[in-house]
Amino acid sequence: MSGPSFHVEFPSRDLFKFPPDWAPPALPPPQPTGTLRAPFSISAETFNALLSPKVPATIATVYAITVTLLNRYNKNRGNKPWAISKTRAFFAFVILHNVFLAVYSGITNVAMARALYRMTPGLNAGFVENVDAYCKMHGPRGLGNAATFNNTSGTWGVKNSQILLGADGNPDSTDVGRLWNEGLAFWGWWFYLSKFYEVLDTAIILAKGKRSSTLQTYHHAGAMLCMWAGIRFMSAPIWMFVFINSGIHALMYTYYTVSALGVRVPQPIKRTLTTMQITQFVIGANFAAIHLFTSYTVPVSTPYTLVHSVTSAAAEAASAVSASATSAVSAASATGVAAVIKKMLFRAAGEEGLAENVRDESGNIFGPEASNTVDTREEIRWRDEYVRLPCIDTTGQSFAIWLNVIYLLPLTALFTRFFIRSYSRRYAASRAAATSKAAKDASHGVERELKPANGSANGSANGSANGKPHENGTTNKQPLAEQPNGGLSTTNPSNTEKSYADMMKK
Repeated sequence: MSGPSFHVEFPSRDLFKFPPDWAPPALPPPQPTGTLRAPFSISAETFNALLSPKVPATIATVYAITVTLLNRYNKNRGNKPWAISKTRAFFAFVILHNVFLAVYSGITNVAMARALYRMTPGLNAGFVENVDAYCKMHGPRGLGNAATFNNTSGTWGVKNSQILLGADGNPDSTDVGRLWNEGLAFWGWWFYLSKFYEVLDTAIILAKGKRSSTLQTYHHAGAMLCMWAGIRFMSAPIWMFVFINSGIHALMYTYYTVSALGVRVPQPIKRTLTTMQITQFVIGANFAAIHLFTSYTVPVSTPYTLVHSVTSAAAEAASAVSASATSAVSAASATGVAAVIKKMLFRAAGEEGLAENVRDESGNIFGPEASNTVDTREEIRWRDEYVRLPCIDTTGQSFAIWLNVIYLLPLTALFTRFFIRSYSRRYAASRAAATSKAAKDASHGVERELKPANGSANGSANGSANGKPHENGTTNKQPLAEQPNGGLSTTNPSNTEKSYADMMKK
């Protein structure tokens, strides 16, 4: 094989296991380096303690039950705002909450962009080199240099024999050029924890007497579990959710802040934010699933034995022995009289083959036959052979991918349903209202043109007899698109047709 190659194939059945293997534990971020890769240290104990499955499972369950009960409570009260929601302290908290999440999400997005820049080989490298960089998150950069975990042996390993693991048998925390050490370990862990804090979005909505929708509850609870799985099992696709979702959240919480301050946000911006959310889910689910079907080859330095054939150095000496009687006597004395006599007897008997294989006291062939002997010498050499690697190595990584895909499918459907209800139907209704208004205006214009002509033909007396002339618009109702309460107008949507951004707005 002349070089690395990319393959699409069905994943191994061994990757589909529930519950997944818990090994290896998540590796903590590297020591602080004064950069965005790890601004401060997090102990391995704290890092893995908060990645226990009990943490997200408990919080998500309590959250869902609490929201259900408070929705019922608000309904029984007629969805009236709580007293605390009318205080200045509550208003200040809402502003600070949104500002904090907007700033935090923006910093996370920048940190992940830096990490992606440092680990991406770029266009100058080959396609497989880039695939390897996004599939393998541990070890130093470079095709074939990644550290991977073997579920069968329960150990970490590296295909490149020149790359060493840490003293504890784990990938070296000082390695650079792979996504985990470049920032995903640190920022991904904090992004996972931020999903717990984001439930305050729902608390603010409930405090205002509003109902928390099924979409919002499912969104928050599912995000906790999916982010946990991605970071706990160090699954490669999780970087996309941290990077893209943090960027969208930075925009959305900025919108919430501006709206809370009373600034009117144009409708196209709201529609764009919802579209970005849906696009994120569709691309994210497909991108994550592709990892399961991806494999590629990497160069592995493999030893092989090279055998050399070397003619015996005794060949010339053996020829000289057969050339002279004196040399023969010397050879006989050197090799032993018994061996020489034995060789002569075999030849006298016509057994030339046996005579050629007679050996001296040292076990060496002597005489003219020695010129035909060949010594073999072995030499160990190394060469690169290409070995196929799957993009996903462990059952835990596979589990994280399937959990995210299963979560995103109904979430995408719910968001799409909201989009259709909030924009498509409202837009169609607005167009219909605008068309109706235009038709009415046109008919009123024709009527205004006909009335003077009619008055001239019948005379002014006819107009007086018929009473006061008709004044256009005095009895007409205001067009739907201009009604003070908004109707189906895009400028002031009804409560049942709010966008997702409006629904989430605090």
